[in-house]
Amino acid sequence: MNYRLLADITAVVHLAFVVFVVLGALLVLRWPRVAWAHVPAAAWGVLIEFAGWICPLTPLENRLRALAGQGTYEGGFVERYVLAALYPSGLTRTHQVVLGLLVLAINVGLYAWAWRRRRGPARPPE
Repeated sequence: MNYRLLADITAVVHLAFVVFVVLGALLVLRWPRVAWAHVPAAAWGVLIEFAGWICPLTPLENRLRALAGQGTYEGGFVERYVLAALYPSGLTRTHQVVLGLLVLAINVGLYAWAWRRRRGPARPPE
């Protein structure tokens, strides 16, 4: 079994999930039924950040990398791949809370926009 390939696939799936969590509400603007998948995914993403947890995909990727004889890493996926570019000094608890608030704000704003679009244009008072 090619554990390195499985670890890389896990990392790509994890990245796709993070992008879906942050920007999935944009898909809801086009396909409202996507909300049934996106709302729980976004809630999970926000919960992970607010609680300071590690997503289960991170230990899975690390285990696969260890089985492949590659080095593993400490911390979470966001810290390893996303924040490494944004915050070279590493992830802090404050960063996690800010990321959670950012995900929440983006999604609340996009869902409010989608909801207003579905209701149609506002009618002037008579």
